Amino acid sequence: MAVMIGVDWGTSSFRAFRLAADGAVLGRRSAPQGILHIEAGRFAETLRQHVGGWLDEGETRVLLAGMVGSRQGWVEAPYLACPAGAAEIAAALVAVPFEGARVRLVPGLSDTDDSGVPEVMRGEETQIIGALTEIRGDGVACLPGSHSKWARIAGGRITTYRTYLSGETFSALRYGTILGRMMTDGPTDLPAFDRGVARAAEPGHLLHHLFGVRTLGLAGKLKDVESASYLSGLLIGHEVRAARPRGLRVHLIGAMALCSLYARAITACGGESSVEDEDAAARGLALIGRRAQWN
Repeated sequence: MAVMIGVDWGTSSFRAFRLAADGAVLGRRSAPQGILHIEAGRFAETLRQHVGGWLDEGETRVLLAGMVGSRQGWVEAPYLACPAGAAEIAAALVAVPFEGARVRLVPGLSDTDDSGVPEVMRGEETQIIGALTEIRGDGVACLPGSHSKWARIAGGRITTYRTYLSGETFSALRYGTILGRMMTDGPTDLPAFDRGVARAAEPGHLLHHLFGVRTLGLAGKLKDVESASYLSGLLIGHEVRAARPRGLRVHLIGAMALCSLYARAITACGGESSVEDEDAAARGLALIGRRAQWN
């Protein structure tokens, strides 16, 4: 029997889950309708379009996570400061007016780095909460992507985290700079990726290493079909070496293809990792929903 609808609503995509009390996924809906693709703020109409059938069958609780709770989303949910776990997040849910159901928004989490510069996340916190059953005791979770997150976990709570702009930087360099002029698209070339990861350990700043992507190509030491993979390995290699805590297994959460590359880089850098399944968001929504006050 279903008890709740959970929605992972990000910038580019919409994913809905019909959830049982134990977090099992009983039904799924997905569409390329992230918040940037919703016309004139038609969030309520979009939600009803995708989960209206479940609502008609009697579901009355809907929990939303992700960028739908941002300033550009449906309703802005204030950030909750770390440390925070499922209980703290559930206590900070934001109500959203919606006819026919009780809709709540998961707040994002905020943090500051060692220099006092702010950190923010929306959506990743729910995925991390969903993966906590695999992170026993202290641990670290990495969520690769446009804005990769590395979060420290202790006592079932997210204590602190850092963000790395690796994915978006790769896209900008690949399609917006002279480096991309010497690249052709294709499957990931793993030996070239490994060369990039290894280069990240050598002397020199990242910006110096990046120019080498061009000069290696000019010198005939890096083929056009290898260059994008080498660039990916270079950026991920620098990220992993900066972010990976020593002595802790890294729990990777996200799309399998990208997580596999991160796992490869972590191994090359002397660490250990495991890739969690892609239903972490659904489990996180269920865990938070069970602790929520729905009155």
